[in-house]
Amino acid sequence: MLTGVYINNVATYSVPTQLDGLKQINFIFGANGSGKTTIGRIIDQPLGYTHCLLQWLGEEPIKTLVYNKDFIDRNFNQENTVKEVFTLGDDQVEAEGQIALLRPQMRVNGSVKKHQPEYRRQWRKLHIGIDAKTLQIRAVQLTTNNVSDSQVLGDLLDQIPKDERVDSVYTDGAYDTKQCRQVIADRQAHAVIPPRKNAKPWKDKKMGSLERNELLRTVKCLGRTIWKKWPGYHRRSLVETKMHCIKLLGDKLSARNFQSQVNQIHARMAVLNKFTDLGRPHTRVVI
Repeated sequence: MLTGVYINNVATYSVPTQLDGLKQINFIFGANGSGKTTIGRIIDQPLGYTHCLLQWLGEEPIKTLVYNKDFIDRNFNQENTVKEVFTLGDDQVEAEGQIALLRPQMRVNGSVKKHQPEYRRQWRKLHIGIDAKTLQIRAVQLTTNNVSDSQVLGDLLDQIPKDERVDSVYTDGAYDTKQCRQVIADRQAHAVIPPRKNAKPWKDKKMGSLERNELLRTVKCLGRTIWKKWPGYHRRSLVETKMHCIKLLGDKLSARNFQSQVNQIHARMAVLNKFTDLGRPHTRVVI
């Protein structure tokens, strides 16, 4: 009975390994470099891979290694070497130890845990700004997962032409920083940012800090629900809806180079903006 698949990107062979003297097969290798895809197909269609020797006993999970193309070409595309399916040999004790250390960092489905060290799988964060009237995406920024939301607000606003007026900027509490409020003030726009739940008054006497402290007192006195109705904070939900639409186009990136990933995101945004334009009703008075 197969209970799960463990995927570890550890290269256990530095030289081509012969088929003689190998142990029970418990490691699967995809000839095209996509070990996860290969093992998925083998599990779904076991009879379609008669040339592969696939074994598992009891409830032991299959352990899968994923390699990049360079390693594959160097070690597994030569005559009389292991093809598609291979195992650990007697001299690979060190590799087994490495895999044992990696196991706590892996889920059964092969996904790396969010708070564990990440290897080939990496997260990307997408930051967008939309026009609340037209629902068009006006600003896009793709970053790595270690960049906070507040760090990119300036870059998003810089994508809006300087001669175009911005009345208000609606964000969530992650942007409740002095830098973000100053960036918004530089565009002569009104910042609609709720203070964080654990927010404290700012001690400096700058105009932006005084306004934010007054907002903090208002929220504590009247509550967040009442305050959100005054500036129309509910309009910020439009960007959440837009994020849902973006995910409908795919929540993964096929490109591996970061700049190519940026281009891929911009292409999706252009497509979504076109869909939005075609889907919005255009009304006119008929006399």
